Amino acid sequence: MSGVARPDRRAVAFGGLAATFAAALATPAAAQVRVERAPSAAAPKPLPFLAGGRVVSEGEGLTYQWPGVYFEAAFTGDSVFFRVGPGDQILHLLIDGRRVGEMIRPDPGLYRITGLARAAHCVRIDVVSEHQAGPARFDGFALDGDGVAQSRPRRLRQIEFIGDSHTVGYGVGLDRRECTTQEVWASTDNTMAFGPLTARRHQADYQINAISGRGVVRNYGGAALPTLPQAYPYALFDGTTRYEATDWSPQVMVVDLGTNDFSTPLGAGEPWATREALSADYEATYVRFVQTLRARNGGAFLILMTPPSAEDEIAVAVGRVAERLKTAGEDRLAVLSTGALAFTACDWHPSRRDQEQIAGVLSAFLDAHPEVWSRGEP
Repeated sequence: MSGVARPDRRAVAFGGLAATFAAALATPAAAQVRVERAPSAAAPKPLPFLAGGRVVSEGEGLTYQWPGVYFEAAFTGDSVFFRVGPGDQILHLLIDGRRVGEMIRPDPGLYRITGLARAAHCVRIDVVSEHQAGPARFDGFALDGDGVAQSRPRRLRQIEFIGDSHTVGYGVGLDRRECTTQEVWASTDNTMAFGPLTARRHQADYQINAISGRGVVRNYGGAALPTLPQAYPYALFDGTTRYEATDWSPQVMVVDLGTNDFSTPLGAGEPWATREALSADYEATYVRFVQTLRARNGGAFLILMTPPSAEDEIAVAVGRVAERLKTAGEDRLAVLSTGALAFTACDWHPSRRDQEQIAGVLSAFLDAHPEVWSRGEP
């Protein structure tokens, strides 16, 4: 079930990290921070941790395929262990909110962050890559004999983002439109996308339930793959492992879908004879999808985003979706435009500045409507 990277494509970003760590962390003691493979004889004790995003418990570890997954723990000590499982992934390692390293397609195994000042610390690992080809795995944190676990309470706010490549952060790390497939994978960074940016501003835990190239009824170029509403009920992209979570009840849900439905011309053999028929199907299916979200999430406040499109095709269709939902009784709903975007990242995707702009639009709305964080009656 887990995808294992080809050996010739694996790399762990260890070279020259001492200088990078010294620049990343402010205290003199932090300049000694290292990330290294743990000795084979190491037998650390498990450190309880929190997981953000959609994950599946398997044995002592977690498997995941949706983007935006992260892991957090708190401890007192001067080092912390973590175990990486198989799967192509890019990990950002953070101590006390500051990045201390990056791992690109790391070999499975036990690793250790050392050289910390002996004090209370928070450790976080962000999985920043996209994993359509196969799931990845994380097997938890651990401490040596001198380390002491500390509690890390979950944030009170939860916000969910549902979308496509714009929500994934596709190619956002490169400010150019022409990119190879490998460059797209390496420069995709969900922590730079508008969802996590918005969540951090509002001190909220988040889920990123988005897949590049997927739409509401039609995928990019008419690709014959599950659409986002079809994939949404599942924890993995296998169409069988259903997502069931008892601890996820977001106060706010943000949906940004439509670019892939409308951005390419209809091809021969597709089920819609005209753009009007496509739009009608999009609207009806979008309405049903939002109603499904409402049924699952009670009093959550729903925000429908409208990205730029030719002749405002998406904005018009989403406006009709909102009207139909409100006519049916939906009263915790808003429609927001992302505004004009430069699309200067890989393959004409939102740039880092674009992502910050979208996060700004969302944050301005949330700041102006703090009541959305209080759940309405189901």
